[in-house]
Amino acid sequence: MSENDPADLLPNDRVKRSALDGDVTQLHRGNRYGEEGDTFEVDGVTFELTEVTERTLGDMTDADAKREGSPSLEAYKERMVRAHGGSFDWDDDADVVRHRFERVDE
Repeated sequence: MSENDPADLLPNDRVKRSALDGDVTQLHRGNRYGEEGDTFEVDGVTFELTEVTERTLGDMTDADAKREGSPSLEAYKERMVRAHGGSFDWDDDADVVRHRFERVDE
């Protein structure tokens, strides 16, 4: 196991808070930010990556969007456009990496 910097996987304070609250339990990112079994810490709470899977944006479902803190896939798509300053075009064939994680009770 290796220790990762949460800033690499969790892009901002809102996402970190949402992970702490249990509202975000996975993130799709354009790059791989760890391997299964790796851990990271947010405000003294340890999380473990439980699944790291290469996918495409087209593989995403409403369930994925909910695990990322959005009520639906459509809402997730709209959030991505806003998060990228309006310069994000959804491409079903774009490669992404899904990082699923959970709190580790110590």
